Amino acid sequence: MSAIAWIAAVSLAAWGFLLLGQGFFWRTDQRLPPREAPSPWPSVAVVVPARDEAEMLPVSLPSLLAQDYPGRAEIFLVDDSSTDGTGGLARELADRFGGLPLTVVSPPEPAPGWTGKLWALRHGIELAREDGPDYLLLTDADIAHEPDSLRELVAAARTNGLDLVSQMARLRVTTAWERLIVPAFVYFFAQLYPFRRVNKPGARTAAAAGGCVLLRTETAERARIPDSIRQAVIDDVSLARAVRAAGGRIWLGLAERVDSVRPYPALSDLWRMVARSAYAQLLHNPLLLMGTVAGLAVVYLAPPAGVYAGLSGGDTPAGLLGGAAWAVMAGTYVPVLRYYRQSLWLAPLLPFTALLYLLMTVDSAFRHYRGRGAAWKGRTYARPEAAPER
Repeated sequence: MSAIAWIAAVSLAAWGFLLLGQGFFWRTDQRLPPREAPSPWPSVAVVVPARDEAEMLPVSLPSLLAQDYPGRAEIFLVDDSSTDGTGGLARELADRFGGLPLTVVSPPEPAPGWTGKLWALRHGIELAREDGPDYLLLTDADIAHEPDSLRELVAAARTNGLDLVSQMARLRVTTAWERLIVPAFVYFFAQLYPFRRVNKPGARTAAAAGGCVLLRTETAERARIPDSIRQAVIDDVSLARAVRAAGGRIWLGLAERVDSVRPYPALSDLWRMVARSAYAQLLHNPLLLMGTVAGLAVVYLAPPAGVYAGLSGGDTPAGLLGGAAWAVMAGTYVPVLRYYRQSLWLAPLLPFTALLYLLMTVDSAFRHYRGRGAAWKGRTYARPEAAPER
């Protein structure tokens, strides 16, 4: 066989493993577990870090204020040095819509060794703890919740004895670039951190989705959240790892009542979102970067290359092996596309999408070595974080 045929054979073998041996990552059946209404309902403090979020708050904050929660609940919005009137707008929305009580706090600039979002969370959590809540809901300022979202999260945590319940918010898919790239973001995340493994008690794999995390306050104190992860760029994975290391039970799944309202209309917007933390995921390690690039090329790019070799050059083995690998690849992508209610014709385009992610990852490394590092809302962090456990 030719070299391209052998590479296509390796790719097909890799897809056989990914299909059956990577925690069935491609399935989308990890939703909130069975739950019953607790009696009494525990108290909850909702902590929202917000930096220059005046555009998002009119859509997201009213959904939090309108939560239909039978117990005591309060919102703490941390206005992190915003320049667009985020804090004032939050107060106006609370006065207009009513609902859950809202407190707005403005912390000083981050202390050395802290990433901005976690510094904001620290101040929000400190303020919330004064009332002694049983749970903390950590949610981003661009996340909209259905009215029963908090109630269902708490019921799931209480019924199943979970210390952390996290839902991956359904991201917006409106523009052509969002349709091409956003479902793949969830697909690749699940491939790295299979939800079934995350949800298995005692498993080494730990992950969460930072936009929606319900955390037991007692466990947060035991895990020293957020101080123990203050340098983390990928804060959601680090948070889950710290909770699991402290003996807590964690759960991660796809959202049914939680949506991200932040638009990513252009490729450049999505590119920045991925490049912000891609190299941090690789621990800022050049060897891991080279291995990742090679792996993505073999797994995602070799199948269409094999098909091309078969059709244009008469390399039948390469064509058949590449076609089989491409078919398995596309098949594993179908459930995520259905979850996002997207055309299944996007499934065969996954190699192209993977190529874009490969380039974003390389660009993330270039940003790091140019001294730009990871960024959150205008702040740049070049310090590597601790390795996430898988």
